[in-house]
Amino acid sequence: MATDVDRKRAEEIIQVEHEVYAPPEEILRRAHISREDYERYRQQGEQDPVAFWEERARELVEWYEPWEQVLDESEAPFYKWFVGAKTNIVHNALDRHVLTWRKNKIALIWEGETGEVRTFSYFRLKQEVDRFANVLRGMGVRKGDRVTIYMGRIPELPIAMLACAKIGAVHSVVYGGFSVEALAERIEDAQSKVLITADGGYMRGKIVPLKNTVDEAVARSPVVETVIVVQRTGHEVNMEVGRDFWYHELAKLPIANGGSPTEVMDAEDPLYILYTSGTTGKPKGVLHTHGGYQVGIAATLKWAFDIDDEDRWWCAADPGWVTGHSYIVYGPLILGATSFMYEGAPDYPYPDRWWRMVEHYGITILYTAPTAIRGLMRFGDAWAQRHDLSSLRILGSVGEPINPEAWRWYHRVIGQGRCPIIDTWWQTETGAFMITPLPVTDLKPGSATNPFPGIIADVVDENGNPCGPNEDGYLVIKRPWPAMLRTIYGDPDRYVEQYWSRYADKGYYLAGDSARRDEDGNFWIIGRIDDVIKVAGYRLGTAEIESALVSHHAVAEAAVIGIPDEVKGNVIYAYVILREGLDLDLNPEDPQGDLIARLKQHVRHEMGPIAVPAHIEIVESLPKTRSGKIMRRVLRARALGEEVGDISTLEQ
Repeated sequence: MATDVDRKRAEEIIQVEHEVYAPPEEILRRAHISREDYERYRQQGEQDPVAFWEERARELVEWYEPWEQVLDESEAPFYKWFVGAKTNIVHNALDRHVLTWRKNKIALIWEGETGEVRTFSYFRLKQEVDRFANVLRGMGVRKGDRVTIYMGRIPELPIAMLACAKIGAVHSVVYGGFSVEALAERIEDAQSKVLITADGGYMRGKIVPLKNTVDEAVARSPVVETVIVVQRTGHEVNMEVGRDFWYHELAKLPIANGGSPTEVMDAEDPLYILYTSGTTGKPKGVLHTHGGYQVGIAATLKWAFDIDDEDRWWCAADPGWVTGHSYIVYGPLILGATSFMYEGAPDYPYPDRWWRMVEHYGITILYTAPTAIRGLMRFGDAWAQRHDLSSLRILGSVGEPINPEAWRWYHRVIGQGRCPIIDTWWQTETGAFMITPLPVTDLKPGSATNPFPGIIADVVDENGNPCGPNEDGYLVIKRPWPAMLRTIYGDPDRYVEQYWSRYADKGYYLAGDSARRDEDGNFWIIGRIDDVIKVAGYRLGTAEIESALVSHHAVAEAAVIGIPDEVKGNVIYAYVILREGLDLDLNPEDPQGDLIARLKQHVRHEMGPIAVPAHIEIVESLPKTRSGKIMRRVLRARALGEEVGDISTLEQ
């Protein structure tokens, strides 16, 4: 059922599908992949995607031992890539670079919200990763063990990820904006005995109390035996004797010194678990592996953003999301690039914070979310125009479809009319870009253009038949790809059901998004087809938010929908039914307002600020079908003041 957001999106597509921006001559001149090469690779990728990816694997990645088979489809949809090959992603991200001239090249530049700056050469970054790896080995972490990481955007986060990968442990990063319940669930599902966190972080001038959240989450999930704490803010935190250890003290021990051997891994050995919201209350642990994943992210980043050695790349995502995994940590390092990372909010303390940093560090490529673009656009052009942004040559967008108005502002004001916008569509599950232009591609504002070479995508109807031009349908991927998820951790049946069951006879992967193709074949992503809301580009399952609301003692039942928002794309609108006979001791002057404030605070505590409903409405009942299913379209129509339509299936 199309939502109001989807209908608005469809109208935007019609308005701009013939608005085309050709790449500047300078971009065409220096591109790694010319227009001619691009067309040749697209054809090769369509005709023989396996051969295409094998070529990229030989070209971009070093292997300890070669593969015996590129793709094993014998147990589809549990595909295996580069079967028999031996590798470790850290070898390609760090080890090999310190044996070359890149040893002293800057790998990472970091600026804290409070103004501190730290830089890491490839040599120093490897030293820090080795030290952390030695600490983890000293704490008993071994190949195959799961390690949960929960901290803000500080260098120790990617260092911890790389240290886990180096020793063959499986990292599970939880976004530092998630609160107690979300963290506890993810710890429990991964069965992590070791958790890495920080005392706190900074956001908008305030300390985010990460260690406090960890303490409460670990109390709910007693599987954790060891907590390693990085000192960031220096504020006083609880340290439980025998369980909690300061990282800076562990790093001074003799066991932490010296190099740390990189574990030889099979190409199909797990690299990380990353949880994403689904249509049930339980998050999905998406599992990625060492071999195919690194091939996918290296190829897509190199080609889509045309990265050279002199570039300074800034992916403004959080490492706790897949964008950060693929394109802050692993992808740039595999390519030997220089990456920039910033801790805080885009507009703190002033709306030009980002533009000051672009100018100061000479950022050449900026990759961010439409929400951030729209949020900064609200402040007008002048804040950006205060700064020299001439270093920028390519811009990127990620997380959700970018609306044409924001696209044009980004292109005109930030890119000054000369920077292509690489608008990427992909998912936690896909691991890497799936539909994206290259710098040499003609662009349409709001379109992700075409599948990356080697990716076979289509828009199909209920029966799996291709839709015609400008017809809405389901976005599918027709053939496996190297960076794809291998399963849902601990739940292979859910993996099959979620992604492969609808078109099982055809072997298509169902992305969960609706889309259309225009007359030129360009892809336009419209919106989600399941009960997942994208807020500021982050996927939040309605069931997870509803569970958080119902966990409050005053709430008997809850239903959550997404409604359109100019900045965030969508915001959360919740309907709740209260339990009867409760004495809640509310403010007598505004009892409902007091209760709603308490419920919002409860969701913040359970899930984090990103999941707090913008609106909560207290109701006597919820519209349901006779089978008991909540009719969310009716709730959405009510919230937006629209006609509710056919309610013949509504329970009377």
